[in-house]
Amino acid sequence: MANKDYYSILGVSKDASQDDIKKAFRKLAHKHHPDKQGGDEAKFKEANEAYGVLSDPEKRKRYDQFGSADGPTGFGGFSGGQAGGFDFGDFQFGGGGGFEDIFSDLFGGGFAGARSRGPRAGSDIQVDVEIPFMEMVSGTEKTVRIRKAIPCTECGGTGGKKGSKEVSCSDCGGSGRIRQAVRSVLGTFEQVVQCPKCHGKGKRFEEDCPKCHGTGRMTGEDEVTVRIPAGIDDGQVISVPGKGAAGEPGAPSGDLFVAVHVKPHPTLMRRGETVLSKMPISYAQAALGDTVSVETVEGPVRMKIPAGTQPGEVFRIRGKGLRNVRGFGQGDHLVTVTVAVPKHLSGKERKLVEQLRDTERKG
Repeated sequence: MANKDYYSILGVSKDASQDDIKKAFRKLAHKHHPDKQGGDEAKFKEANEAYGVLSDPEKRKRYDQFGSADGPTGFGGFSGGQAGGFDFGDFQFGGGGGFEDIFSDLFGGGFAGARSRGPRAGSDIQVDVEIPFMEMVSGTEKTVRIRKAIPCTECGGTGGKKGSKEVSCSDCGGSGRIRQAVRSVLGTFEQVVQCPKCHGKGKRFEEDCPKCHGTGRMTGEDEVTVRIPAGIDDGQVISVPGKGAAGEPGAPSGDLFVAVHVKPHPTLMRRGETVLSKMPISYAQAALGDTVSVETVEGPVRMKIPAGTQPGEVFRIRGKGLRNVRGFGQGDHLVTVTVAVPKHLSGKERKLVEQLRDTERKG
């Protein structure tokens, strides 16, 4: 893990808060997830690795100090009996030295003295919303209906039967943790895990809720109204904090992520905040000049075609593009002129074109 700039990978500064790091990781995870179209498994794993270090205060501290979450020298310097190629005679699990984090990654949990994680937060949910091009231009609101874990309607998410008292958990003695023996290639170690009975709270109700059986959650439907800002990019993801799945009793809900997809417009395209379109004109309009009506995102606009306009020439209509999604100004509208050549000419028209040709040859 050394020699990688995890801050650059996540696109955050070295003094970024945990909330900023979490938001940056979620954005990259949704963008590069290998199950999504256009996902990048390598970048997803790289972002996941960076988040695994920077989201953990102790690992981040070691990384900032030594350039690695493992510290300066890894496992060197131990004495005592051999176990799987390493000396563990003087190694004290749970001593708070930080090595428990490394072994936790290997064996899926903490060791004696490791802190309980407590009740688990709800999972994040992502949904897709499709909007017409013109709704992207002006901004809109959409109501999404999602099926997810919601707080139990009977107990309000506590997990206890109405009128039941909260008491110390008998399984963990109120600590929220229980000890387990874990066998590995390095021997047998004692592991501390969250108490499954009280979900790490250390307390539970004398009687479980009969509807959710003590989980505090049930499956249900929820409607969430999402504000979509004007000028949003196709595929951009909007986060709605706390509108994901409900967490375990005492834990927060996850977040809702809404991926916005914009339907193509028949005649208009976008390039950032610039709107693009094509305007077919006749040979006579190109040669003699004219004033034409151009469809823009703000309605029809009259545009002057000067005499001698060439096919492919581009005209700019200022301030008729898209509004910046952050509210900083508005783009322009670029019109590319195409000259329409008639497939069929009347006898009179043909003679006029021939006269023009002959004049050009003489000139």
